[in-house]
Amino acid sequence: MSSALITPQGPKLLVQVGSEESYIHTVNRVPMLSAEDEYALAVAYRNESNVGAARQLVMSHLRFVVHIARSYTGYGLPLADLIQEGNIGLMKAVKRFDPEVKVRLVSFAVHWIRAEIHEFILRNWRIVKVATTKAQRKLFFNLRGRKKRLGWLSYDEVRAVATDLNVKPETVLEMESRLSGQDVGFDARPDDDDEDSVVRAPAAYLENNSLDPATEIEQDDWRRYQSKALHQALCRLDERSRDIVQRRWLGEQKTSLQELADAYHVSAERIRQLEKNAMKKLHAAMVVS
Repeated sequence: MSSALITPQGPKLLVQVGSEESYIHTVNRVPMLSAEDEYALAVAYRNESNVGAARQLVMSHLRFVVHIARSYTGYGLPLADLIQEGNIGLMKAVKRFDPEVKVRLVSFAVHWIRAEIHEFILRNWRIVKVATTKAQRKLFFNLRGRKKRLGWLSYDEVRAVATDLNVKPETVLEMESRLSGQDVGFDARPDDDDEDSVVRAPAAYLENNSLDPATEIEQDDWRRYQSKALHQALCRLDERSRDIVQRRWLGEQKTSLQELADAYHVSAERIRQLEKNAMKKLHAAMVVS
């Protein structure tokens, strides 16, 4: 199967995409974009709906999707499917990307890529395995056959099964519970009109906004702003006050008042006053900033 892409240099490149290995090799050959090229393409797509620009943005970031998808291979799902879902997340990220935020696309897209992969895993992976060991599998098949004939087991029947299979009665009861349980869909079924079932679906009460890219970018910008404001406020303090604050609050080990008093040949109370005044100045400067 052939795929066509447009490189930042302009000409089209035709690549053969067959096996999973060849696909990964192909996407790793796609040139990465500089910050300037990425910005220009993002502006072209946002302002002009330039599909070619969007294609270049997607193609240049496919290698990152592969890297992220590989970290989820422990769930027993095919890597190709994980990559496919991640690519969907990447395309959603490109569609929503705002180049004026001054953040690279990969930092923004990683949250959308992971979100799509997470949803895919929730749809396709059974969290609780019925039987994982050889002994559990043996118990599983034997107990399943007996339950078909007897239904729910009485305590005497549980003890009889435990004796036959040389396991504890508690182990038989645990396996019986696993056989009787069933997975609950994360989302309510589309054809289910029962309001109670919608409420019971985990999606109704497990909403998690921690992976919202806009919120994370806003929080990251706010942390950078606070760090810059603190640095500027410290620079406005006199040398002694700045040293006291740094050694009392910003160092790896907190210096005591008495140690600072000995260093500056004043009383510990005087150091406390200087510290208090310096903190007030810092607070005022941070508020003004």
